[in-house]
Amino acid sequence: MRKSTLLCAVSLAAVLATPAAAQELTIGLSSEPSALDPHYHNLGPNNAMRRHMYDSLVLQDEKQQLQPGLATSWKPVDDTTWEFKLREGVTFHDGSPFTAQDVVFTVCRIPTVEDSPSSFTVYTKAITDMQIKDSHTLILKTAKPYPLLPVEVSTWGILSATANGATGDIGFSPEGCTGIDSYPKTQAFNDGSKAFGTGPFKFKEFTRGEKIVLERNENYWGTKAHWQTVTFRPITSNGPRVAALLAGDVDMIDRPPLQDLERIESEGFEVSQGLSNRVIYLHFDHEQEPTPGIDGTGGKNPFKDARVREAVSKAINREAIVARIMGGVAVPAGELLPQGMFGSTPGAAHDSYDPDAAKKLLAEAGYGDGFKLVLGSPNDRYINDAQIAQAVAQMLTRVGIETEVDAMTKSTFFARRNKYEFSLYMAGWGSGTGEMSSPLRALVATRDKDKGMGGTNRGRYSNAELDALIEEALATVDDDKRESILRQASQKAMENYAILPLHYEVTPWAYRKGLSYTPRTDQYTIATGVKPAG
Repeated sequence: MRKSTLLCAVSLAAVLATPAAAQELTIGLSSEPSALDPHYHNLGPNNAMRRHMYDSLVLQDEKQQLQPGLATSWKPVDDTTWEFKLREGVTFHDGSPFTAQDVVFTVCRIPTVEDSPSSFTVYTKAITDMQIKDSHTLILKTAKPYPLLPVEVSTWGILSATANGATGDIGFSPEGCTGIDSYPKTQAFNDGSKAFGTGPFKFKEFTRGEKIVLERNENYWGTKAHWQTVTFRPITSNGPRVAALLAGDVDMIDRPPLQDLERIESEGFEVSQGLSNRVIYLHFDHEQEPTPGIDGTGGKNPFKDARVREAVSKAINREAIVARIMGGVAVPAGELLPQGMFGSTPGAAHDSYDPDAAKKLLAEAGYGDGFKLVLGSPNDRYINDAQIAQAVAQMLTRVGIETEVDAMTKSTFFARRNKYEFSLYMAGWGSGTGEMSSPLRALVATRDKDKGMGGTNRGRYSNAELDALIEEALATVDDDKRESILRQASQKAMENYAILPLHYEVTPWAYRKGLSYTPRTDQYTIATGVKPAG
């Protein structure tokens, strides 16, 4: 034991003795954040990048378990009141001290972000009042019991009120706060002029499409990052991203193509992979008539009929997609969250591939002659997304739904999706909270901005009974009861084919020898998690 400890100490000393250049890390990213504004877009690449510069009150570890962050502790005072004790001695990157005022400013700012494609209000809507008990004690109130508050405050980063001109008292109100003259614009985070968080790294440079450069925060309140400088290079094409790793141009890449994993390892590089909480799904247009991209139905929207939605599900061979396109590195999905995560249903099974049953259902619904369909999909956001969409199109075509794929870059896809330009589209969702309430509330709850429900329900599915179950779960403090309600809600959504889960991604990372990385269920690539091996 003593010899092993001594060797580790020598190894550590050697690492610490290396020149600063050895503390530079370059990561090739498959997806570039749409902005460095921590509140602009509730999207995986943005959320991952945010965690480098902007801390939350509560942090999530690799398995999305909650850990103290800018709050050292939190507790319910009564059914609708939470008290958060804040960490003292923390400063923002501009030197301003962190206090409760900064948290209030942040929650006030989130609803004001302009042109947000997917707002963080879904994680702040429950807060009805904020009271500053003292500079490092914050009281949060909700209209009804709300057990998810600690996990929801872990999803958004905190800004400095002082750095953004709010130096006086702030009066919080969900309808609009007082004491704040203006809020920073998204561009101010992209150019660095307002990019002041409390995180382990500070903004250094952002050139869109080329690189994001961060430097170590030497005054970080927590464990100081090993890396002095981290450069993120967006390399969205798989081939060039792998080539950059093999050539030594980058130290690590996320989402290496599954078909290249064997080659990467054979050339002396390391691969880590783990099951994620991200579900790849198909979303129907449940409302418009006529609906975009449908032809041959006389103007009717076939997806308003649950039999057609079920037919689409039975026409898809999920296991074949996992085996042939994902190389076995994925898990077929029967609901919106993998087995074992909070609110998932034990034994939840996906529809079996049954093209004959699909044809029968189409005939019963009045579409025995089929119809034409355009399936929308990104081609650079999810693992093998364009290939998956093509496979789905071929399977639907075989049962009489003649399907064409319209695949595009993620920025174009999300913009068009948000304008309701698809009758059927493929996308993905990762649970920011690690429990079933996240995809249910975002993807299938009736769209209601005031309640923060249905923020990504671009199919506009609506079911009053499902909504009631989701809202009941969100107000149930008892974990066992809440999980039971979430399972009921999930089963109702699946039985009605509100949305079609395809599979859960298993996420790989590849990196040079001498490094280590623990896979994260949220799929985030976090530079503080990249460490010297050994």
